[in-house]
Amino acid sequence: MDPRDTAPDSWEQEDDVEATLDGQLESAFTTLNVNAKPFVPNVNAAEFVPAFVMKAHSEDHDSAVAVEKISTMEVSESAAPVENGDTEMTTEEPWDQKEAEPNEEEPGGGSCGDRGPAVVATTEEMAPEMMEEEEETPVTKVPPTQPDAPKKEHINVVFIGHVDAGKSTIGGQIMYLTGMVDKRTLEKYEREAKEKNRETWYLSWALDTNQEERDKGKTVEVGRAYFETDKKHFTILDAPGHKSFVPNMIGGASQADLAVLVISARKGEFETGFEKGGQTREHAMLAKTAGVKHLIVLVNKMDDPTVNWSLERYEECKEKLVPFLKKVGFNPKKDIHFMPCSGLTGANLKEPTDRCSWYTGLPFIPHLDSLPNFNRSSDGPVRLPIVDKYKDMGTVILGKLESGSISKAQQLVMMPNRHVVEVLSLLSDDVETDDAGPGENLKLRLKGIEEEEILPGFILCNAENLCHSGRTFDAQIVIIEHKSIICPGYNAVLHIHTCIEEVQITALICLVDKKTGEKSKTRPRFVKQDQVCIARLRTAGTICLETFKDFPQMGRFTLRDEGKTIAIGKVLKLVAERD
Repeated sequence: MDPRDTAPDSWEQEDDVEATLDGQLESAFTTLNVNAKPFVPNVNAAEFVPAFVMKAHSEDHDSAVAVEKISTMEVSESAAPVENGDTEMTTEEPWDQKEAEPNEEEPGGGSCGDRGPAVVATTEEMAPEMMEEEEETPVTKVPPTQPDAPKKEHINVVFIGHVDAGKSTIGGQIMYLTGMVDKRTLEKYEREAKEKNRETWYLSWALDTNQEERDKGKTVEVGRAYFETDKKHFTILDAPGHKSFVPNMIGGASQADLAVLVISARKGEFETGFEKGGQTREHAMLAKTAGVKHLIVLVNKMDDPTVNWSLERYEECKEKLVPFLKKVGFNPKKDIHFMPCSGLTGANLKEPTDRCSWYTGLPFIPHLDSLPNFNRSSDGPVRLPIVDKYKDMGTVILGKLESGSISKAQQLVMMPNRHVVEVLSLLSDDVETDDAGPGENLKLRLKGIEEEEILPGFILCNAENLCHSGRTFDAQIVIIEHKSIICPGYNAVLHIHTCIEEVQITALICLVDKKTGEKSKTRPRFVKQDQVCIARLRTAGTICLETFKDFPQMGRFTLRDEGKTIAIGKVLKLVAERD
């Protein structure tokens, strides 16, 4: 074979040939199709032979025909050899027929009718190696945003419920149905899950990304993902259901506008989650304490053989839950919406299902889209409680903007340390923006502060309107579950917005009558379960907080001890420190 038929080792050798062919190239460029579809490399294509070499050597005419046959282009044998410029581009033929690369619909490069058998064989041999190379990290697709499109309303949805109710699986299924995770990635997860004999877990792997969570099938940290509908932009917060990770769940619920309580309809599973000690009760109560106003109850696993889309079982779960949710503080008529679904099959999440003719409401995703807008004021003071921080070309923090708006290059103050920082870049759900409004989940890159100087629970404020910080405050608390009595000197863990701090009840001020709201004249010596009191609390370190009246999101809190939620409360008054 002539050495000029193959691609040269270095392009400098070809300079003299190119010089003589400048005129020909110019004419070839004029016929180039500039509106052609983007080039997709065909890994199984025959060796590329430049057109000018083919013209010089007519003996290679046969190989050109072979190239045409593999590409399945109907060109007569007497036609001129294929040029890179006009002939190939102007033939109106879909690209997916020309290339022999596995596409998203046919993972692993399954055989197609219009490809030659030899090509198919090589594709199938290469498929496993290609998969390994390409799909190490699943990349969430970012929907393209039009520059003039109005910003969609941003809503944070937290998935809560007992361990193994199917929260992560529903989250993964929603991401697949809205096109945020492609089919090939899910098929890779399915293969890996099968190898571990856990084939029903593969959907949850879209949200449970670390190895420990995948091996045990239990979410530990709050998973984050997002999807869009026609009217709104949603952030999914996938909270852990296990009782050991309730502190993480509180952090997730404190960022949410809307909670989805997932319960399992399977015989025995619903009862376990709902009995005392189950997480269905605790999560619903913590979501209410964290300020979630609207609750959607998804009755999952309706496709289970023990349930089989039975209306009786659905109504039974509903009857048991409604009185409890009412007691927690949700209004059954306005705040709660029940719907049946199956996370594993995706039934009734996006499309209605035929199996469930008795349910007449909207499926889950259309129902979310039809919810009324939240009224948020963007002209309030900037308040961004920090959920997490890490180093990445500077200091990066994560959190939900509770009020106000933030823009690039803005000067802000980090409380309670009073560090002045500058916003270098802003990402809202991994999409870079120049400004952000309230309710958005943000990643900020900051200048002027080290990552070690920030703790979760710190708050980013604007300099004109700083948030309050201190150690002592008066609060109204409701004792929910405690075996013995609580006296002054009692220690617990305080969860307020994203902050976790040790706290001591230093004094009990008065008891509050639950029905009338009257306060007792004398100071109580102790409080016990189901009582409401006003107490003075003192934290171990300085924290950021506001009174409930001024700023509800930073004025409600939970007290926990020994892995249980002891009490919930709201801040009434901040007490100045004595020097």
